[in-house]
Amino acid sequence: MTTHPAVLITGASSGIGATYAERFARRGHDLVLVARDKVRLEALAARLREENSVAVDILQADLTRPSDLAVVETRLRDDSRIGILINNAGAAQSGSFIEQTTDDVARLVALNTTSLVRLASAIAPRLAQAGEGAIVNIGSVVGLAPEFGMSVYGATKAFVLFLSQGLSLELTPKGVYVQAVLPAGTRTEIWGRAGIDINALPELMEVGELVDAALAGFDRRELVTIPPLHDASHWTALDAARQALISDIRQAHVAERYRTPS
Repeated sequence: MTTHPAVLITGASSGIGATYAERFARRGHDLVLVARDKVRLEALAARLREENSVAVDILQADLTRPSDLAVVETRLRDDSRIGILINNAGAAQSGSFIEQTTDDVARLVALNTTSLVRLASAIAPRLAQAGEGAIVNIGSVVGLAPEFGMSVYGATKAFVLFLSQGLSLELTPKGVYVQAVLPAGTRTEIWGRAGIDINALPELMEVGELVDAALAGFDRRELVTIPPLHDASHWTALDAARQALISDIRQAHVAERYRTPS
């Protein structure tokens, strides 16, 4: 009998995280669900246990609090049953950069980047030693587009993509799969929590459709999965252009266009 690795999912009480929990439970994986809302976690866990006969543990945690984050890190380091991390917890924020307070910006960065990289750091050495496992980081297409006007949120999601690509280069040879998932606007509670009227937004993707596409990419072992991208060649061209640019960077001398005329 094949033993499925347990899956730890952050931001699991609703939206993308809860849907990932449902999908992995259907696949027969035991779960560790992490979120701030203990009541909703308990209700979800009870339903998934009953419907799928899997073990579901819950960890109530606010990942912007160092003490709570440390509890989840310890679980990832010590629980050898956990072979998949879904780094999903995140937040958005309304208003322009100059309208956002420094403390609000710091909290957003702490949740979207610091907690994500710390959790990946907690599990990666153990997975690499085992020679198997997966880390899935939920980013956003906003991380590709400063034109969308969500400067700090977009910057945190650009970090998620870069980190995922770098970790993939490091960890793939050790047997660990790293996937970056870049949703576009998805119908979740993130908008209301950010003070954004969801009814004022253009059409949004349903969360089940988003997660099913992300899991299709997961099963195919895609490095970057962009569910709303209809022409995959556009991503291929962008990545090829990036690599061409890197190959043209030569650090011994400045480019000719920057030389001061004599």
